[in-house]
Parts: sequence; C-alpha cells; structure tokens
Amino acid sequence: MEEKVKNVLDKVRPALQADGGDVEFVSVSDGVVKVRLTGACKGCPMANMTLKNGIEQVLKEEIPEVERVEEAE
Repeated sequence: MEEKVKNVLDKVRPALQADGGDVEFVSVSDGVVKVRLTGACKGCPMANMTLKNGIEQVLKEEIPEVERVEEAE
C-alpha cells in the first residue's frame, strides 16, 4: 500500500510545487496516511484545506483502503 500512496502523491505533487510547496510521505497504517507538507504549504492558512480537500480526496478516490490523511508532526 505504501507504493500506491507514493504513486498518488506523485500525481498531486506538481500542483503543490506550482505554488511553492510540496508533500512528503511519512507513513501509512490501518488506512491512515501521514504526510508532511513542506515549502510554502508548511504553515499556510490553507494547508488543512489542501490536506483534506486535495490530497485526502485524491488518495481516497484512487485507494479505497485509505480512510483519512493526517499531517505528521
């Protein structure tokens, strides 16, 4: 499942990079994917929206086993 998640993150990465940010895979366990937002995305007021309405939505569409996405500390 880790490889699947990384492949999907590679699909959303260009949109984040276009705004000066990026996303790093941290872990996946029991349907919970943990990622770290970097660059302009880190600390951005819209970061939670990007995480839930962008990254999480795409991951859930492409990998039904994904239940949610959380930002790693």
